[in-house]
Amino acid sequence: MRRTHRIAVSGMLAIVLCLPLVLPAVSAQAAVPAPAVTASTDVHLALPRPTGPHAVGLSTLELVDTHRQDPWVPSAGPRRLMVSVFYPARSGSGVPAPYMTVAEAALLLQKQAPGAGIPPGTLSGTRSWARTGARPASGRFPLVVLSPGFTLPRTTLTSLAEDLTSRGYVVALVNHTYEDSGTTFPDGRTLTCTICDTLPPGGWIAVNESRGKDVSFVVNQLTGRHSPWPYHWTIDRNRIGVAGHSVGGSAAASAMAADRRVHAGVDMDGTFDVRPPAAGVGGRPFLLLGTESGHAPGKDTSWDQAWADLGGWKRWLTVAGAVHFDFTDLPVLASQAGIPLPAETIAAERAAAITGTYVGAFFDLQLKGIPQPLLDGPSRAYPEVMFQHP
Repeated sequence: MRRTHRIAVSGMLAIVLCLPLVLPAVSAQAAVPAPAVTASTDVHLALPRPTGPHAVGLSTLELVDTHRQDPWVPSAGPRRLMVSVFYPARSGSGVPAPYMTVAEAALLLQKQAPGAGIPPGTLSGTRSWARTGARPASGRFPLVVLSPGFTLPRTTLTSLAEDLTSRGYVVALVNHTYEDSGTTFPDGRTLTCTICDTLPPGGWIAVNESRGKDVSFVVNQLTGRHSPWPYHWTIDRNRIGVAGHSVGGSAAASAMAADRRVHAGVDMDGTFDVRPPAAGVGGRPFLLLGTESGHAPGKDTSWDQAWADLGGWKRWLTVAGAVHFDFTDLPVLASQAGIPLPAETIAAERAAAITGTYVGAFFDLQLKGIPQPLLDGPSRAYPEVMFQHP
């Protein structure tokens, strides 16, 4: 069984931007560094342009769950989460939003490329398409909650969040506190990872359960009558989905188990820590989207088991030539910096387009009821995408 989200901090991804090491997707038990690659610091990074008709607005919220103590650092008090809320906006309003804070970029570089001499501002200055202070578009939209991979900050799913938003979704991108390289809070503190080197009691199951609770709390906060988000009225509370990368994908099933309001889920290349039936997915629709090398039948037995157990609408898609991180922003940024990814034979921009297209099609079908022939079988437009167990 290939454990695609078992990634140790000491040997984890070092492909962000101009990092001098590039590692394939490997387990914490078998992290193998690739040959050093030095990239130029004179680069300007940008995420792919969103494909939908809507402009993209962005609000950043600190949400505090006063009914739940932080599971990883109890002395910190109640569970605090930073959430980026992307929403369809009126064109021409607002100002460009930053990709991440300089402090977050510095911590990521410090952990993954100590002594490399890369300015944190190069990473934090990545061009995205969202605008803060933008006026919301009229109408009500489905809500999709996104959960990032273990040790990765929420910003690594920004491109997918922006693309979904441009297609007419409110997207909540959740940072699971103490599970990533560093997250800056409004008071100026930047909290780092406390469980990356040693998992807590309960291991990956505990991580999944905690993320499920995080997602449910975020849904409560964004859809409640007294929501702290000023544009909560733009959310259609009857149309909610969740998707995630790596352990975030596994946690999508846990989120569906924790909250029946979540109608549809997507696992992007993450090993299941909890079998979907035990997680309560039941007859709700679920999409498996993974690498051909890691998640074709027989590559990760948790996917074989999940496929057999899932009782509702389902698809199992694999992408030829993709590597584990191709479902995130990181390969696009690495490519722009001139850093190749070992084993990747698909262009990073192409992988990003496939991710946005298929995840978007899934939610368009399941949350908007729009027929999607793309999900009925192989497409000549996307020959890299293979349908498993049709």
